[in-house]
Amino acid sequence: MRWPELADQDCSIARTLAVIGDRWTLMILRDCFLGIRRFEDFERRLGISRSIIAERLKTLVDEGVLRREPYQDRPVRHEYRLTEKGLGLHPVMMALVRWGDVHYAGRDGPPMIHHHKACGCDFHPVQTCSECGAPVTAREVEVRARGQTAPMAGSPAAAGPAGPAG
Repeated sequence: MRWPELADQDCSIARTLAVIGDRWTLMILRDCFLGIRRFEDFERRLGISRSIIAERLKTLVDEGVLRREPYQDRPVRHEYRLTEKGLGLHPVMMALVRWGDVHYAGRDGPPMIHHHKACGCDFHPVQTCSECGAPVTAREVEVRARGQTAPMAGSPAAAGPAGPAG
């Protein structure tokens, strides 16, 4: 399957990857969540070509993940801000951070600490059930196709308590 064909798949992951599945796009999004907004700042932080940054920013703007806002008139210059659609990627980014912290942080621990402003505590991202609030792990989730009642073959719950790799 070719990259552009991902957007046409009947799969939410494929459609999402068609927009954000590139490593530089994810790094740009990381920087957006860290408050970076200007082209030159992306260029300085990422150390990649201007054409790659411009292409990725254009895609994110075209897809409604970012919006361009002018911050200077002469010459006209824009900054890039997360839209509501873009802010919806926060749990995805936090899940990637957590996975990296668990598997690649090293002896000194995670390179960045996340702090919850509301309660004043540092935290680790945890996925929870939207209905009961309990933490959710892969082995506690089953997947079924739209309109079906039985779990799909290979779904962790369908495969038993240990899951497919069990």
